[in-house]
Amino acid sequence: MEIFPRGNDALNVNPPVGVTEALSQHGSDWLWAVTAIYIVAFFFTLIPCFTTPESDRVFHYLLTMTLLVGSVTYFAQASDLGWISLEDSNTTRQIFYARYINWAVLFPSWALALGLLSGVSWTTIILNIFCAWYWVLTYLVCALVSTDYKWGFFTFGTFAYIILAMSTLNESREAAERLGIVRDYMTLSVIVNVLWICYPIAFGLSDGGNVIRVTGGFVFFGVLDVLLGPVACSLFVVMTRKWDYKKLNLAISEARYPLPETAKEPALIEGARTEA
Repeated sequence: MEIFPRGNDALNVNPPVGVTEALSQHGSDWLWAVTAIYIVAFFFTLIPCFTTPESDRVFHYLLTMTLLVGSVTYFAQASDLGWISLEDSNTTRQIFYARYINWAVLFPSWALALGLLSGVSWTTIILNIFCAWYWVLTYLVCALVSTDYKWGFFTFGTFAYIILAMSTLNESREAAERLGIVRDYMTLSVIVNVLWICYPIAFGLSDGGNVIRVTGGFVFFGVLDVLLGPVACSLFVVMTRKWDYKKLNLAISEARYPLPETAKEPALIEGARTEA
């Protein structure tokens, strides 16, 4: 007799009531696999935090929290939670808003990480983060609209991605050249942008155009999220070993420094004069 029976019971515990196009059993199994990949990658990036100098942990902290958010959002989706129903063309479809919560952290985190690595100005980094958020939020609104007006939101969001791509592939590349890290930067930036450009295609086929079913959309997005999340984040952490954080002006985590002796001397001299 099995003490802990095997099997995925998520759809029985949390059934997709009131929808005609819903997550399938195999789709839930796939999402549990993605959840496991995210959790493993989270610990892969977390462990080096304990061995890396405090001043060199900026990327470790950023990517670790990104993977933690991805883990919980995929846990919700695998459990058939974090969704609402949308009626479109006499069908009712599940729209998982948990997906967009993951992207609202994942995309801006990459914009921030690439900006910090390249040494581009903070104004450009803030612009890139805004474009990433704008992109995700307009896609979410698009997914929740059942009429053809949805494609207006899709266009606005995709335009924001184009701005983000131009910045991370061009302007930030020029900044990375000045720091002598252009090769590593372009490797990561090209990987991220190649994956990013696939998201409008996947969205247009799934939540946007309802061409493929819910499970098919999860397979498409799951592959992209695994590559952009666990795989790319793990590659980033491995590459951090050879970077000089002082040269990159990123040794910023150590907040406390001993007061120089030269700074103490005037105060001691003034105190001696007062006593005299």
